[in-house]
Amino acid sequence: MSQQGVTPQSEDFSRWYTDIVQKADLADYSPVRGCMIIKPYGYELWEGVKGGLDRRFKATGHKNAYFPLFIPESFLKKEAEHVEGFAPELAVVTIGGGKVLDEPLVVRPTSETIIGWAFQKWIQSHRDLPMLINQWANVVRWELRTRLFLRTMEFLWQEGHTAHATYDDAQVETMKMLGVYTDFARNDAAIPVIPGRKSNQERFAGALYSFSIEAMMRDGKALQSGTSHNLGQNFAKAFEIQFTDENNELQHCWTTSWGLSTRMVGAIVMTHGDDQGLRLPPKMAPIQVVIVPIFRNDGERGPVMETIQRLVPMLTDAGIRIHVDERETLSPGFKYNDWEMRGVPLRMEVGPKDVANNSVALARRDIPGKAGKQFVSQDGLVQTIRTLMTEIQANLLQQATDFRDSHLHEVTSSYEDFIAVIEGGEWALSWFCGHKPCEEKVQAATSAASRCFPLDQPHPGEKGKCIICGEEAEEMAYFAKSY
Repeated sequence: MSQQGVTPQSEDFSRWYTDIVQKADLADYSPVRGCMIIKPYGYELWEGVKGGLDRRFKATGHKNAYFPLFIPESFLKKEAEHVEGFAPELAVVTIGGGKVLDEPLVVRPTSETIIGWAFQKWIQSHRDLPMLINQWANVVRWELRTRLFLRTMEFLWQEGHTAHATYDDAQVETMKMLGVYTDFARNDAAIPVIPGRKSNQERFAGALYSFSIEAMMRDGKALQSGTSHNLGQNFAKAFEIQFTDENNELQHCWTTSWGLSTRMVGAIVMTHGDDQGLRLPPKMAPIQVVIVPIFRNDGERGPVMETIQRLVPMLTDAGIRIHVDERETLSPGFKYNDWEMRGVPLRMEVGPKDVANNSVALARRDIPGKAGKQFVSQDGLVQTIRTLMTEIQANLLQQATDFRDSHLHEVTSSYEDFIAVIEGGEWALSWFCGHKPCEEKVQAATSAASRCFPLDQPHPGEKGKCIICGEEAEEMAYFAKSY
């Protein structure tokens, strides 16, 4: 049974998602088509993403910087494939201060070009390498079909940009950052992503190779949740990013870029949410424990609130994110539903009996109904809650993994079976030659595309026949419909 006003997932998953995002107070629509207003609760969730990633970036030696929102149009034209790939999505400023600009300015769709221009000035010698830069920023891409968090004209993200002395160094960086995204998604967001290499048709415009983490949503569709690109020397040559090597010879740098956006918030919603609302992993939840006082009159109110006021400092000092729901005009039942919608991992109820018994009631969001509720002693409460947080985090990851694995199918029998799996809303893992005509054939038949050649190949060292054309293939790839 779903929360009032929420479309059940089984009825219309897309509508369910929009209902949840709005009713859980994550975001709202903007007066500008395709843009969104991120509300405080949604922004706190994004701050959780940002914090988890930023710690990892800094631990791997990257420094944060900031680059301008406006980029000279000529910069994008320096890398032909890059501008061709982004041309339909560009927002361009032609008038400023009431005058026509001498050169149009592109509103940042991504920053390879402006950062490449800066790197050209900053890098002179092999001693300046590697250059490891990240920025937290907003970008604008003129999307025609938008959906809150998943695809909006303006969105928030981080974009890492690095320069290296050799191809091998750049490739190590590319894979290292893919690993950072994988680690964050699995261990913080509890999303069992599949890391892999994109096909040539799906790679980033201007990149040598693109890698991604692919997540399965609860409707079976794929969501590309983070990308890491080895840009080769394409941008280095376009912007003359050069250095003198140890032999005092001039060389072009090898560069990378990698990014993850507010789309991750949508991924968390669609990976874990149910018909009651959000279900947030404790590591990501803005509020980890909500405390609901229960009393019928002022006589009961005093002891209940005194108990809560004693417990709260103990829990907050332990680093547990707490909120006490003191709204006295609302019933406990309304509050329960409200916090279920917001996905708080653990609800603590404190009533007169709990005060008398030196106990509290704890209800887990990841396990519905009575099965997820227990009465525990106030003694040792910090450790009890810490243990439950660990269990909830692990359980959400396991549930998502079980769901994903039940919808993955290795298909080697026939092209017809391959198409049937995709059309059934599942993921097909099949031998794939990687050629453009084969990918286009699948897209025309199903509107699906290859998601990635997974790094963890099921049959390493073996070869097979492409499920589409029958030619020899060295790797298997996932195909699925996507957002």
